[in-house]
Amino acid sequence: QVQLVESGGGSVQTGGSLRLSCAAFGYAFSIYYLNMAWFRQAPGKAREGVAVINSGARETHYADSVEQRFTISRDNAKNMVYLDMTDLKAEDTGLYFCAADMRVPVAVIIRRQVVRSDFGFWGQGTGVTVSS
Repeated sequence: QVQLVESGGGSVQTGGSLRLSCAAFGYAFSIYYLNMAWFRQAPGKAREGVAVINSGARETHYADSVEQRFTISRDNAKNMVYLDMTDLKAEDTGLYFCAADMRVPVAVIIRRQVVRSDFGFWGQGTGVTVSS
């Protein structure tokens, strides 16, 4: 069982930056073998995949809407995953969730455009509000 705890959300003005963190607990070993992802859910909308990073941190993928603005990274020694968000826009507002799993190869996750069903472990989310 893996427990994920997100932090770092808050309110920021358009064009600002935030760093979200995800701490993993309860896994028998390090998170090295887990694919990790960030999802977000805006009010009234479905949860969407934002970014994914594979277990070895050699492969990442981003939603088109955040490409070149967001960066996902991981520190397996610390069991941490991060999402660095820059040039934030109002449409980035939402609840951001950390997710983990190892069942599906990252190539498949990417081909499926990072969908919820490929991840079995979820955090409670951290809120991000971007306003002008």
